[in-house]
Order: sequence, then C-alpha cells, then structure tokens
Amino acid sequence: MSKNTGIIRKLDELGRVVIPIEIRNQFNINEKDPIEIYVEGSSIILRKDEPNCIFCGKNDNLVEYKEKLICKKCLDKINKLN
Repeated sequence: MSKNTGIIRKLDELGRVVIPIEIRNQFNINEKDPIEIYVEGSSIILRKDEPNCIFCGKNDNLVEYKEKLICKKCLDKINKLN
C-alpha cells in the first residue's frame, strides 16, 4: 500500500536522496542498512533489505545451511528428503 507522506526531496548532483528520519524510524532503517531498490510499474520502490529463506522467502526462524539462509520449516523438509 502506498501512502503519500507529503514529503518531497530533491536528488543531489550524484543522484542521491535523503530518506526522512520519520520514515527511517518507522521502518527501523539505520545507517549502513542495505536498501533494496526496484521498479514496479511506473514506481521506484525502496525497501529495507532483510534476510530471508532462499526457498520460500519467509524471514523468520532462519538458520544457516551450507552457507545459505533457510527457514526451519524448509530445513525440516530437506531433512525428511535425506
């Protein structure tokens, strides 16, 4: 869902834009956090990049499996196959 914040920012000469502190606080975005940038239709979307399961995409109960992040549910399915 998009919500108009009424905040307008200009790009600087290097193409950068500052995300307002109110929005960073709302989404718990801190300095040096990775931000995913992608296009959806005619919109440019910024989203805090958070680790997720390589199989199902969920981001809770993650464990490392062969140097990849995987959720407990998918790991249980893999273990049943073995």
